Amino acid sequence: MKHTRFDFLFMALLLLMAAGLRLGGWIDSGSAAGGVGLALIINSSSLSVLFRAFNAAFQRGFGGVAPMWNKVATRVPSTTGAEDYGWLGDIPGMREWVGDRHIHNLQQHDYSIKNKKFELTVGVPREKVEDDQYGVYSPMMEMLGQSAGEHPDQLVFDLLASGFATECYDGQYFFDTDHPVIQKGGSKASVSNVQAGAESPWFLLDTRRPLKPLILQMRKEPQFVNKDKPEDDNVFNRNELIYGVDDRKNVGFGFWQMAFGSKAVLSAANFEAAYDALSAFKGDHGKPLGVKPNLLVVGSSNASAARKILQAQLINGGDSNINFNRVELLEVPWLD
Repeated sequence: MKHTRFDFLFMALLLLMAAGLRLGGWIDSGSAAGGVGLALIINSSSLSVLFRAFNAAFQRGFGGVAPMWNKVATRVPSTTGAEDYGWLGDIPGMREWVGDRHIHNLQQHDYSIKNKKFELTVGVPREKVEDDQYGVYSPMMEMLGQSAGEHPDQLVFDLLASGFATECYDGQYFFDTDHPVIQKGGSKASVSNVQAGAESPWFLLDTRRPLKPLILQMRKEPQFVNKDKPEDDNVFNRNELIYGVDDRKNVGFGFWQMAFGSKAVLSAANFEAAYDALSAFKGDHGKPLGVKPNLLVVGSSNASAARKILQAQLINGGDSNINFNRVELLEVPWLD
């Protein structure tokens, strides 16, 4: 059997108890009444060992998460309360250098992502620790870590699902029928990256660019913290040791030109229409963007339909499936 660092910490505590040693310190809680029992004196030494054990459980839960957000979002570090993404208004391309350099004055948009604070906190009754029952709380600390590890997934895919009614950098909904694009002649035209319908949403993305369709902005990494000293108000007043995790982050939209959202039935015909539309997107002044969809994102309600479209080699009783492995499939539990 494979033992973790957390297991060895608790094994060490049990050995100390069996040997009758003082862990800063242990007292015989039953000797005065003729009973048998050990209790833990709450002090800095014992609390330090307890925190290390709980932190090991937290890190195990946090590290056990296989993130999905990084399939659709780019992680951007943040150093302030909010970051400005006004430069999202254009995607410059290379040109032949004839004469002076052509300086792209990127169109500025009022689009920024403000960091938010997030936390998850639990309390452990002091008497549970004194009575050597803290081991039953290790799964709770591990779940605390798992929740912290999964939270970026929830934020990112909640934002993706809300793209039909949430504005992006150009002031339109991220998935909308009238994104303004400047044509070759200088006039403006409306471009759609959405299919209307009333079904569960699905999304076709190009995630090959340095900036993916969504942004995960990180200001402060998740940190496991404690408030368990005997003089802390929660211990003194409520006889409760407190442990928790907090961080600062937020999510936002990148280029709408790299995404297509649909609420139509997920059929081969609708998938192909979305693929063709996304592939044909151009930037301002008719500049080809080279968009190539590579990822289909679905919730559990569309998973079976998506597998039939992308993973069946033969269809209609023996015909070749032209969509076989055409893009990668990502099934996300946070979309339903």
